[in-house]
Amino acid sequence: MTRESTEQPAPQRAPSLTRRVLRNVLVPLALTWMVGAVIALVIANYFSEQAFDRGMLDDAYALSANVQAGERGIELLLTPREVATVLFDQVDKVYFAVQRLDGTLISGQAGLHASLPVDGSRYRFSDVNYEGSVLRAVVLEHDAEPDLSMPYRVIIAQTTLSRTALVRQLLGYALAPQILLLVLLAIWLWYGIRSDLRPLADLQRALDRRDVHDLSPVAVAQTSRELQRLGDAVNSLFERLGQSVQAQREFVGNVAHELRTPLAGIRALAEYGLAQHDTSVWREQLVRVSERQGRASHLIDQLLALALAEEARTELKRVPVRLDVLAEQTVLRHLARADARGVDLGARGLDDGVVVHANEALVEGILDNLIDNALRYGGHTITVELAGRTLSVIDDGPGIPLEAQRDLMQRWSQGPAGEKLGQGSGLGLSIVSRYAELLGAELRLEAAEPTGLRVSVAFGEVA
Repeated sequence: MTRESTEQPAPQRAPSLTRRVLRNVLVPLALTWMVGAVIALVIANYFSEQAFDRGMLDDAYALSANVQAGERGIELLLTPREVATVLFDQVDKVYFAVQRLDGTLISGQAGLHASLPVDGSRYRFSDVNYEGSVLRAVVLEHDAEPDLSMPYRVIIAQTTLSRTALVRQLLGYALAPQILLLVLLAIWLWYGIRSDLRPLADLQRALDRRDVHDLSPVAVAQTSRELQRLGDAVNSLFERLGQSVQAQREFVGNVAHELRTPLAGIRALAEYGLAQHDTSVWREQLVRVSERQGRASHLIDQLLALALAEEARTELKRVPVRLDVLAEQTVLRHLARADARGVDLGARGLDDGVVVHANEALVEGILDNLIDNALRYGGHTITVELAGRTLSVIDDGPGIPLEAQRDLMQRWSQGPAGEKLGQGSGLGLSIVSRYAELLGAELRLEAAEPTGLRVSVAFGEVA
């Protein structure tokens, strides 16, 4: 394979937005102006032709006024000098002929002919070819009159130099100012568009200079609604990225901080067991390793749940959820663990179907954490209760003092029972609190009767 075949073609450079806008404005405008100029030129040329033709017809009438009957019949009374004076033109050469209706020449140039009037008209204009030149001609016919022996016609023809020169002048006077105005407009639009797009270039330079770790809002000039929307979209993206990065940093920090102790304990237990030769000691150490591993696994699950909760802030999808069905499935899933601990786990209020607009995974996470907390710190009876749109987990344990309830909503905070047992990580209620916040539900901690704790989550109406 040759080097040329492996080289990728260079990407084509995109056109400038300024040039594209300028082109999209000027090209239709220029075409519109040109069409308007052509229409105006055609109209002006039509009326100028009418004026020239009317002048030729006046010359024909002036010449015919000097045709009278003489001794030799119809004759032109003007001398050649007088005819030249009557038909004088500074630019065009003028030809004339006075003829009888049968075509015989009375006076003027022989061989000068033009289209005759039709439909009872006395005159007619036409273009003729005479002596190799294209002429504009008019034919004026006179009927027989009392002082004339027979009718006659007068033909006047002239070159079109004046007409052509006038058309050129009209074309120049029509196009030159419009081209000049178009150039001035292009310059004006160029500077105007560049000025309006300068904040966009400033935004681009600000983003180019932005450090990869800097997700603070970028300053946007409020020069146009579109630019403001673009700036808002960029800043909104920065905000979402910042939240995601912050969640990742918290997750990494939490994992690094919280897993260090259980992993070190597991290693210490394993090293101690390996140093012993008694199989009973090995079994005892393996049991402890299994317990430490279970705690570490539970901690990882809770950390992942918190990280997912932060991500769900922008990606949460809500669907209709049957609370009664979900609560029943969750209770059944925890029955084996409750039986192993000697805890009576039950439910009530699940007979009526209750539907809320929520996220099924988050609702399930709320129930899992509440039941897990109750199994760890509660008494011998746990009840999952559904009353309307309120889902509660009730235990008969020692409960939580009122002054400690707010602290337990924070991460890594444990009550006296948790610290005494040495279980958990202080994340359960903080996860429940965050999930409830994402679902727009109300979380309440209340004292149960006669003793224990009731944790309730009240969901809103179905949207």
